[in-house]
Amino acid sequence: METFPYRRVEQVKAKVTIKDVARRAGCGIATASRVLNNSGPASADVRSRVQKAAQDLGFSFSALGRALQSSRSMTVGCLVPSLANPVFAEAVQGLQTVLAGTGYQLLIASSNYDGAADNDAIATLIAKEVDGLIVTMVAPEHSAALALARTRGIPVALMFHDPVAGLPSAHVDNGAAAREVARRFGDLGHRRTAFLALRFASSDRSRNRYAGFLAECRLRGLPDPVLIELTETEANTPERLAQTLAALPDLTAIFASNDFLAIAVQKAARLLGWRVPRDLSVVGFDGIEIGRLLDVPLATIETEPAAMGRQAALTLLDLLQGGAPVQLPPLPFTFRAGATLAPPRADRRDDDRVAPRPPSVLSLKTDLKQG
Repeated sequence: METFPYRRVEQVKAKVTIKDVARRAGCGIATASRVLNNSGPASADVRSRVQKAAQDLGFSFSALGRALQSSRSMTVGCLVPSLANPVFAEAVQGLQTVLAGTGYQLLIASSNYDGAADNDAIATLIAKEVDGLIVTMVAPEHSAALALARTRGIPVALMFHDPVAGLPSAHVDNGAAAREVARRFGDLGHRRTAFLALRFASSDRSRNRYAGFLAECRLRGLPDPVLIELTETEANTPERLAQTLAALPDLTAIFASNDFLAIAVQKAARLLGWRVPRDLSVVGFDGIEIGRLLDVPLATIETEPAAMGRQAALTLLDLLQGGAPVQLPPLPFTFRAGATLAPPRADRRDDDRVAPRPPSVLSLKTDLKQG
């Protein structure tokens, strides 16, 4: 890793903060943090100015830690729904990259998508006197524990959530991404589509994706997509999901609210004897790496979870240095074509015809046992 001059300074003045460096360099605090921590892009000119300002002022992140040690715990609390989901694990890695070298330690909690567990975890982190919070949770705008944190002056940054009033969030535009999926479906001739979701009522990300998908379908004069809300059992049991799909035999394309659900759809389709994408097109959301490794690589909206983590951490560092909450633009997304998206079969594209109902899951199981 490149070593900058400011790291070689032995005598520092505790009163110097990163805000002083940013002011002298003529840039924002988040930009100065990225340069000094070597954790994000910056132009050569800005990088040079920040490094010179830090050297002139005798600033280092370790000096920041010593300056604040007496009045702060130098810990940051992080709450995510699950670390088993690689999307959230990558985001945590991203924020750890930024916090490394700042003197802050990360305390991590997970809630398994449970609102009560969210509040309990945040209450515990508050009790441990964290200096700031970075969270992804069920409903930040309605969380009593999060409201308590804000009342106590604890800075909060969100990840993955669309912006919430007063809480800056590192996110992608879920509605815009979902519109892109609807455009892809429409351009290929799909009319009978569905949106598949788990925890729809408690996930603002899922609801906003559906809203964007629905809006673009209506804009194109397409029928409203079917909203399929799965239970945990249905999502985790291919046979149960196959039963759900079997009840909707005229569907030609499904947009799943995350990649794991999209992969589950492919499994359920195989149980019904459907081939993806010949009989059913499937698109996911997130762009997890395993989707590339499938026999039929998954078409999906690809995001950058690590970048979300880095942006959330930089935002929180800015808040910890006294900056005002500023909502940054959404992070970019891309559509990864994969191989699970194709035009619908002719006999499924004609509005006046309905494809034959596939065999039931029960008959499939019987056939397998007899075979």
